[in-house]
Amino acid sequence: MYEGIVQDLIDELGKLPGIGPKSAQRIAFHLLDADDAAVRRLADVLVTVKDTVRFCEICGNVSAEETCRICTDPRRTDEVICVVEESKDIVAIEKIREFKGRYHVLGGAIDPIGGVGPNDLRITQLMSRLGSGETTEVILALDPNIEGEATSAYLSRLLGPLELSVTRLASGLPVGGDLDYADEMTLGRAFLGRRTV
Repeated sequence: MYEGIVQDLIDELGKLPGIGPKSAQRIAFHLLDADDAAVRRLADVLVTVKDTVRFCEICGNVSAEETCRICTDPRRTDEVICVVEESKDIVAIEKIREFKGRYHVLGGAIDPIGGVGPNDLRITQLMSRLGSGETTEVILALDPNIEGEATSAYLSRLLGPLELSVTRLASGLPVGGDLDYADEMTLGRAFLGRRTV
């Protein structure tokens, strides 16, 4: 639609997750209108992030060092490992300030249609961590979608023979939600996860 490099910029921005064509166009024109110093700072930060940020060699979380701050924190316990799909999931769990164990980032979820199988995830690394015998519980904190369900089922079967507790985050109705707006899967899980009051 636009000529040359402007269209290239819009196309590249449109490849980012959650950015559709209209948003990409708005961001591109915002960058064109911004002062040079602001655009250069953004470019510098992007290059610096790619050059310096790495993934923790233990859990797979994003880190500035070889080992992330959670894995080096002596106040955390090795008895519980919470398995998540992506590093951003750790941020969500850390906000509640309830979990005091360690994490393991799979780097995605099993998705046969998208060409992602178990060998594409950090499952082998998880199994080696569990080999030490320190862990007594693995919490599967995966997204409640088809891919997350498939990954949870696969991991449950894989971890079954090990002598540890494999749990899953509870799911169900959100606080303030209405029953008539809940889909069948959410309502079904709410019934299965009910507890005594």
